[in-house]
Amino acid sequence: MDKEPFVNLTDLNRQRRIGASGLLLEIGPYRILIDAGMDPKEIGRASTPNLHLLGEAPLDLIILTHCHLDHLGSLPLVARRHPQTPILCSRPSQYLAARMLKNSLNVMKRQRDELGLAELPLYNKGDINAVDEALHPLPYGDTRHFGHNERDLSVTLYAAGHVAGAAGIKLSYRHRSIFITGDVLFTNQRTLPGASFPEEDFDTIVLETTRGRTERNPEKTREQEVARLIKTVHDTLSHGGSVLLPVFALGRMQEILTLLRDAIRARELPQVPVFASGLGLDLVDYFDAIARKTNALNFGRSVLKELGVRTLDRLPAAGGGPGQQGIYVFSSGMMVEHTPSYHYASAILNEPSCTIAFVGYCDPDTPGGKLLATPHGESFLFETLDYTTPVRAHVEQYDLSGHADREELLDYALARDPRAIVLTHGDPESREWFDEELAIRAPNIKVTDPEPGVTYQV
Repeated sequence: MDKEPFVNLTDLNRQRRIGASGLLLEIGPYRILIDAGMDPKEIGRASTPNLHLLGEAPLDLIILTHCHLDHLGSLPLVARRHPQTPILCSRPSQYLAARMLKNSLNVMKRQRDELGLAELPLYNKGDINAVDEALHPLPYGDTRHFGHNERDLSVTLYAAGHVAGAAGIKLSYRHRSIFITGDVLFTNQRTLPGASFPEEDFDTIVLETTRGRTERNPEKTREQEVARLIKTVHDTLSHGGSVLLPVFALGRMQEILTLLRDAIRARELPQVPVFASGLGLDLVDYFDAIARKTNALNFGRSVLKELGVRTLDRLPAAGGGPGQQGIYVFSSGMMVEHTPSYHYASAILNEPSCTIAFVGYCDPDTPGGKLLATPHGESFLFETLDYTTPVRAHVEQYDLSGHADREELLDYALARDPRAIVLTHGDPESREWFDEELAIRAPNIKVTDPEPGVTYQV
């Protein structure tokens, strides 16, 4: 009887948190890297996975789960060291990867100039082109074999919801079957169907844990949160105010524009000026192409045309007021410094008639997270603008997360009857919830919460 093949796993992220995703899997003779992201809380080399842990041995395969920069941002550094290694991804991710990396390059150039960091940028346009040329798209549900017979490695990608192109990964090698969820959302969005994951047993599951700290509220569905958001926008406009919606460029801007279009069609909102700015607006053309060529997305440029989306030649100054009444859909989702949402927030935060509506998670250390934690009436500092103002605008958060509830993830994993579960992509408290629940509900499953840089046999 054949001996069971070993599987070694090393988390290359330097921190046990969401950030520079990178997972090295050694399955029999194969060395596979899953993602190579950047930590948004760090700058320069400190923002990358610990790529030295890859050693000098060649990589047989790189697989990209999706194009958010915490999964994609360091891929040019890996491709530079492993130029012959194919990068497997979904077709939508192939469309998006180079554009997202070019934006990352521009951010690093700005950081170099502002902070005087000579090591930036970490890569150049040639490195990005090398990644683009190495990408090998694989349609969802198709299987690609590596090796020369049926006993060798096979890879299948499955639609993961979350964002355009997101994929869960099934790896099979001899008697071992491993499923890596990546970032996943099971619920349908207006622009994207929810995850379509395999309903079969797996030996090992690598499970994202992003929302492990967030308890499910059974009375708060996604559509109820959408309705609450639309009501807030309506009420703000009816009182003469403007609304700022800080959004993530990839996926969330397009989703919010679609929600607004649908609400105006249904006469739940008046026809008012809609302004958009940032990378997300540039990505509209890419989303339009994905929708036309892959049928994996329900979005097109017609959404902008129907809304009459406009751009601003100049953002108002801090404390300068909202300008023309309307809805402002601006990057970034966490209101990070130097972004349109940060600057526009500084203009309207002192205006009682206006609303700032966050539609996803905000890290507590970001300006968006800090604003959400600031009580109404207290002072808020826009540090890079050297501007302080009382919080007089209405500030609210809506649960339109791109990640599955913790209970959904746990139920899916347990239904697959795994021998082992590996916890990834979450802060320590989130992982701890999964660890404790698994100890209660499935004490026979081997649970691994990997320390960064330590190799585990699973």
